Formats: sequence, C-alpha cells, structure tokens
Amino acid sequence: MYRNLTIRQKQIVWAWAFLALPVLFYGVIRFYPTGNAILISFQNWNLLGDRTWAGLENYQKLWNDPVFWKVFANTFLYLLIGTPISLILSFVIAYHLDKLRFMHGFLRMLYFLPFMTSAVAMAWVWRWFYQGVPIGLFNNLLASVGISQIEFLNSTTNALPAVLAPAVWAGLGFQVIIFMAGLRAIPTSYYEAAKIDGVGWWTVLTQITLPLLRPTIVFIVVFSSIGFLRIFDHVFNMTTNNPGGPLNATKPLVLMIYDTAFNGFDMGYAAAQTVVLFTILLIVSLIQLRLLRSD
Repeated sequence: MYRNLTIRQKQIVWAWAFLALPVLFYGVIRFYPTGNAILISFQNWNLLGDRTWAGLENYQKLWNDPVFWKVFANTFLYLLIGTPISLILSFVIAYHLDKLRFMHGFLRMLYFLPFMTSAVAMAWVWRWFYQGVPIGLFNNLLASVGISQIEFLNSTTNALPAVLAPAVWAGLGFQVIIFMAGLRAIPTSYYEAAKIDGVGWWTVLTQITLPLLRPTIVFIVVFSSIGFLRIFDHVFNMTTNNPGGPLNATKPLVLMIYDTAFNGFDMGYAAAQTVVLFTILLIVSLIQLRLLRSD
C-alpha cells in the first residue's frame, strides 16, 4: 500500500511517523493529567480510599470558602504588581546595558545569575535578609541609621511585597536577555535615519524602539504573568514557619492547592482549585495576547 502512495502522501506519512512519539508523550504528560484533574474535581478522594462522585460539591465549597477568595486576591496581586514592575525594570536595564560596552558581558552575566540560581536557595537568603536585628541585613542597615526595624514577613501589609521582591529579582535576568535580543534585532537603519533627521531620543524610543519591540513585549508579559500566577517556591520557602504568611497574606493559589492536597488529603477539592487556576491562566494569557497584538 505504501508503494502506491504519491510523493506528497508519503511525506505526510513520514511526518506523522516522526511526530507520533512527541505527540504521544505530550498527550500522556499534558492532556491525560489535565483531563484526570477535571474528573477528580467532581469527586471526593483522599488518596487512599475509593473515589466517590460529588458533582459540583467541590466547586460550591470553593465558592463559599473565604480563604479561597483571599488567596484568589493574593494571586492577582502578584500578577498585577509583579508583571509591570518586572517589565519596566527589565526594559530599562536592557536599554541602557545594550548601549554599554565596558564590562558588558560581565554585567549581563550578573543580571542573569539569579535566574540560574535555585529558587529555594534564593528564598532562604532573602528570608535571612528580612530577619530582625541582629540577624537580618535590612533591619541592621535601618538600625545603623536610627530607623526602627520593619516586620517584613510577619506583617499583613509588608509580607506580600517582601515575598514578591525576590521573585521579581529572580526573573529579571531572563527578561533582560530577551529584551536585549529584541533590541539588537531592530535594524540600525531606523536609528540612522532618525539621527539624520535630528529626532530626539524620546521620539526614537516611543516611535521606533517600543513599536518594533511589541513581539518581545508580548512574549515577556505572557511569560511573566504565567510565572506570577503560578508563584510557589518563594512563598513556600520564605514562610515555612507560617505557610502563606500571617492571615494568609502571601498565600497564592498554588500553595493552597499543595496544602489542600498533601496536608488536608482532599484531592477533589484540590483538583477543583487546579481547574480554577488553569482557567485563570488560560483567560489571562488569551486576553493579554489579544490586547498586545491588536493594532
């Protein structure tokens, strides 16, 4: 039968033959767990006993859970604060670093180093920074100039920004590298023409650089948003004595899922939270892609 196929049909057969294994792997790794999580969200299961059908009970429990709504708000705070701050900082650093020639490679390495470092190690280092006198670095610096110490991780108002700061810092290097790649992809002829016409730097930035960086900005915004919506490592390791901070002030949705599944052993309720998180990630990504790609 294979011999009777046309060249085009043989190419299609070979293409699917090479794609079969990756598609199968992706289906087993992605689609099956996603479908199984959706199914479990309609069931009651404690990992040891049999699964029993619960219908919409887990989602009704989620709707009436005040802790979930607090965690839901925290998750969006990470997104709404962390994404624009990291975007602006990374662009400013990349914009100026791209013009720098002295020690350019070394400085770029320094910015990228936190992205390569273990999130757990960084979280514990920053946790040490936030400790009170005489241990914590920041409070010791404040005390040296006569300023009273700040409760960074034990305050309902300071805890979330304190946890967010190292998360932004950790991802900054990757975004700087991506921005620099985007800046170097812009043809120099645009800048040469603007220089000949005597155009100011602000006009060059807003009319040439930023519009041509739109694909890069779209990628970074979506990538960063997904990262902040799924934040876990920094929160978990910086608040191990009180997971989620005081009164759940820093608790994100991923930490709530972990706590529900592996401390409460309520897999159905955890699966319902997972489905909600998946839906949020999907909606936020689609909205951002639509808004940022529109002319």
